[in-house]
Amino acid sequence: MRILQRYFLTQILKSVVFVLIAFIGLFAFFDLINEIPVVGNGRYHLFQAIVYIVMGIPAYVYELMPFAVLIGAIYAMATFANNSEFTIMRVSSLSTLDAVKMMVKIGVIFLIFTFAVGEGISPITSRKAADFKNSLIGKSTSEKLKTGMWSKDIIRQNGKPNTVAGNRYMNFKVMHPNGRSFEYARIFEFNNKRELVKVITADKGRFKGDNTWLLTGVEVEDIRPPASGKDKKFPDTAPLIQRTKLDTMTLKSEVTPKILAVTSMDPNRMSAVELMRYNRHLDENKQDASVYKIAFWKKIIYPFTVFVMMGLALPFAYLHFRSGGISLKIFVGIMIGIAFVLFNNLFSHIGLLNGWPAFLTAVFPSFLFLLCAIYALWWVEKH
Repeated sequence: MRILQRYFLTQILKSVVFVLIAFIGLFAFFDLINEIPVVGNGRYHLFQAIVYIVMGIPAYVYELMPFAVLIGAIYAMATFANNSEFTIMRVSSLSTLDAVKMMVKIGVIFLIFTFAVGEGISPITSRKAADFKNSLIGKSTSEKLKTGMWSKDIIRQNGKPNTVAGNRYMNFKVMHPNGRSFEYARIFEFNNKRELVKVITADKGRFKGDNTWLLTGVEVEDIRPPASGKDKKFPDTAPLIQRTKLDTMTLKSEVTPKILAVTSMDPNRMSAVELMRYNRHLDENKQDASVYKIAFWKKIIYPFTVFVMMGLALPFAYLHFRSGGISLKIFVGIMIGIAFVLFNNLFSHIGLLNGWPAFLTAVFPSFLFLLCAIYALWWVEKH
């Protein structure tokens, strides 16, 4: 059985690597074509465009891995069937359960690899690629938004946890690609009665660490109830505004560069840790986090889809060459992979529109295709 396990592993691994390299090359070529109109802007030239595309390869490895596993495993299984190797294996006492166990063991390797790329490599390289391109073009991360970048924050009483003194809305006109500095910001502070109590404008700012921003060129407008007319409550009468200009000012905030980096990134290219952190931030600020919750659970479940792909590929080993050549079976596998991707994305949007639980929205497509794999395996075993 160990010899068969090693044989299965080498054949499937070679096929998956070949398919993965082929698809990465194809997608990289398409990306290069898409970058041509941008080449020439600022210091962004053809060589820099190639570097940018290469930095994005880990993201494609993560996204294409289940698809490559499906096509590669189908090719290996179809080859076994066409050469009658699988028939000999079954005659030599290889049961369907044994074949499933071998496929699961191989799937664990792909699972670990996919999870490592998706959590440890892809988010870092994707962010560095975006920063690299934006720095060369001279484009800020907030430039694509008409009113700049907005973020909501909680004001803590004397910085103590569980003591909410109000809310803070932060608007950055220009946020630099590293997310650690900005130019021109407006900060609106509200108390627990939803009354505007302070407006802060700053020409520049940079993150010092420990949840602290250093603002320069600051103007603070304190908005207070009028001194007279005690029978009336603010803001029923015109408030008093006291303006103060400061060279520098420190601002304690839970909005950090890691939080700001999330707002400018595709949720599907973020790590589960980043998504979890941002979900917590949105929940604390009572903002809708449905999109990021679905993205979080998809990030957790996605590496496990390699088992579903392996399950869909195994029935092809039972099909004799008279059922069609290898090319036909690979074509069927490509159609299955496309159907999975389309259904997975479609179901995410449907779940978001209908307010379905994020976990069920993320897991249902994989569960449905797993049932299809089990049924297909049962059918070929019986027939």
